[in-house]
Amino acid sequence: MTSRTVQAYDILVLHHPKSVLVVLLSILVFFGYHTKDFKLDASADSLLLEDDVDLKVFRKIHQRYPSSDLLVVTYTPDKDLFSDQALESLKRLREELKKVTSVDTVFTILDAPLFKNSDASFSEIINDLPSLEKPGIDRVKAKDELINSPIYRELIISVDGRTTALLLGLVENQQYNNLLRSRNELRAKQRNTGLSVKETQTLKRIGGEYDRAHEALNDQRHLDVARIRDIIKPYRQNAVLYLGGLPMITDDMITFVRNDLIVFGGGVLVFLIIVLTAIFRELRWIVLPLISCFYAGLIMVGVLGLIGWKVTVISSNFLALMLIITISMNIHLIVRYRQLNRDHPADDQLALVRTTTHKMVKPCLYTALTTIMGFSSLVVSDIKPVIDFGWMMSAGLAVTFVTSFLLFPTLLMVMGKTASRPTSDSERFLLPAYLARLTETQGNKILVLAVILTVVSVAGIAQLRVENSFINYFSEDTEIYQGLKLIDEKLGGTTPLEILINFGDDSDIFLTPEDLEGLTEAEKEMERKFAEQANAPEYWFTPDKIQSIKKVHDYLDGLPEIGKVLSLASAVRVVEDLAGEELDGMQLALLYTKTPPEVRKGLVDPYVSIDNNEARILARVLDSKPDLRRNELLETVRRDLVEKLGFEEKDVIVSGLLVLYNNMLQSLFTSQIKTVGVVMLGIAIMFLVLFRSITLSIIGILPNLLGAGVVLGVMGWVGIPMDMMTITIAAITIGIAVDNGIHYIYRFREEYALTNSYVETLHICHSNIGKAVFYTTMTIIFGFSILVFSNFIPTIYFGVLIASAMLIALLAALTVLPKLILLWKPFG
Repeated sequence: MTSRTVQAYDILVLHHPKSVLVVLLSILVFFGYHTKDFKLDASADSLLLEDDVDLKVFRKIHQRYPSSDLLVVTYTPDKDLFSDQALESLKRLREELKKVTSVDTVFTILDAPLFKNSDASFSEIINDLPSLEKPGIDRVKAKDELINSPIYRELIISVDGRTTALLLGLVENQQYNNLLRSRNELRAKQRNTGLSVKETQTLKRIGGEYDRAHEALNDQRHLDVARIRDIIKPYRQNAVLYLGGLPMITDDMITFVRNDLIVFGGGVLVFLIIVLTAIFRELRWIVLPLISCFYAGLIMVGVLGLIGWKVTVISSNFLALMLIITISMNIHLIVRYRQLNRDHPADDQLALVRTTTHKMVKPCLYTALTTIMGFSSLVVSDIKPVIDFGWMMSAGLAVTFVTSFLLFPTLLMVMGKTASRPTSDSERFLLPAYLARLTETQGNKILVLAVILTVVSVAGIAQLRVENSFINYFSEDTEIYQGLKLIDEKLGGTTPLEILINFGDDSDIFLTPEDLEGLTEAEKEMERKFAEQANAPEYWFTPDKIQSIKKVHDYLDGLPEIGKVLSLASAVRVVEDLAGEELDGMQLALLYTKTPPEVRKGLVDPYVSIDNNEARILARVLDSKPDLRRNELLETVRRDLVEKLGFEEKDVIVSGLLVLYNNMLQSLFTSQIKTVGVVMLGIAIMFLVLFRSITLSIIGILPNLLGAGVVLGVMGWVGIPMDMMTITIAAITIGIAVDNGIHYIYRFREEYALTNSYVETLHICHSNIGKAVFYTTMTIIFGFSILVFSNFIPTIYFGVLIASAMLIALLAALTVLPKLILLWKPFG
């Protein structure tokens, strides 16, 4: 800081503390008002890659094949599923669920058509479909037909016939769908070619309308899920029921995020009170940091509300992290102030506070910048929630730094000076002094151990993997996990995979104008009628197309990773089973014509787009298979569609949530490399600027790499997969842990100038800045440990692994770093 800046700070802040507090209070009131606009987001969009090409394809497909949101209620009665009692309970449950406002349709085994339970012809059956609840149905035959049905097996009934599913189609919100489509189209154009001024205004207006519609839809879905849970609760006396489906998962994840914010914030607050009491044992040193935490946290929540920045499951721990880092910075200020008060008891409060801020502003600024660098490196990731988390924490750390050097010193000025008390820190916390002696006497052995740990860690990092089941993101006692697990194991899998077959241009079957010139008028008329008939929907269904669909359907059905497969072939095979033969073109056309529209809507329209001359095969992947390799599966499917099944590469599209999820997983490696590379480059530049020494920069960085490296190595050796949370560990650990190195080196340089003895300076630094580093790091370690109370497994891993990395980094900062200083003697 320049002398003018220092003078301005002293005059404006330290000489007028009460005026500064009034201004800070006004700012708090302003941002506190906007905390009402603080929002949470757990939609699928919050877990997607930025600019994913496959996402654009996915959205186009679902515009052609629109479908409503679906909830699934699984029902496993204590008695036989086809007993009177079980079917009667199922019927009552269905009727109650139909009364829920947002439920449009409920489909169960009671509603499934039973073609083999009647001796009537297909044309008669199709107009009066027999079902399980109609009189005269043979339940043994019905059970056999449903269990072996190409359509309903593993869709609404398990292979063992014990579990069934109620499929709840929810009422579509057309306004929301239109706003979402318009917003996505404008965003795509903004990324590709840019928007005009008018289009930018339109995007802003539509964005606001979409946010309001999305919030209203979330509120309605929350009420729907709660109502459905109330309905199914009494039925659990005689059956096992689970609720599943994307709307329920989204609603529960929002609840998880909300709970995590409360638990993390409250848990960290309680923990910090305990830590501050244990360290300082004086009321003012407990109250002051807590006020700073409250102020910085509330300001940041208000900022997020003001700019409409939504918190996702990835960034749900931002408040806890802000509190931890704010406390850490305040502890450094407190330790320095107390030391000055003890060493210079005659100084007045203004002199003590001024010296504290002047001495600490530079190292605290650089530690804040390095931590910001750690978090801001996440923005080079390709994963949207990770990018948002990086920006969010970077902004939060800026708020923390400003709060620490405005609010903390002004409050200290207003509270006045107290008599210096002799501290017993050295007696209560012996680790820094012990590590100083260990470094002096066993420093070479410490360096050898660090090298061994590095080699082992590199070997472990080489074994890191990204395969991770979405089911495993949740605790086993949550309904999300239990429901998804049951659906995955009993009802045909969870993660959708879609294959689209394009049949090309059929125009070559018609005569060209040149061909028509040689025909008589009667022949020309016949050709025109043929062309009209050929373009009719019923004539689209040819045996060749059906065979192509069957070929892909059977291929997918034969893969061990695939559960339920549905396509047009499913319905065609039901009819062929009744007819006892494969259908020719005329029979297929007749079948399409005779099928009632409501049946066609469920069995044909989701799998065929006649206008686009394409067929769609839907499959579900068994996500909980321990040996599932998603990327290999998708590569195999894409290759086999061309090489084994004979399709042109341009005529088949592989899409679905499995593709989007796999793209996110595969991006984790590149995101990890990019974030670590950026944070290392940024921190190296800051060290060079701060210390103007390449040697000191290397000394400051190397020990802090050890913590991140060891934890990543342990993940590789133990088999903990990388996910959206754990890829942030290395960059965040380096960004936070390097603060210890900055404070230590900065203080070592000051003390060495007075002693001119490296060993003596080592012991002095461990007794003052070493204690501050110890306090702050232990605060961070225990603070991150609070995250184990999350319902989101990646958050638990994130908390435990970062706490472990910080512990290793602390030990390295108080052993490896000072030993490197003793070895290289960078101060002369």
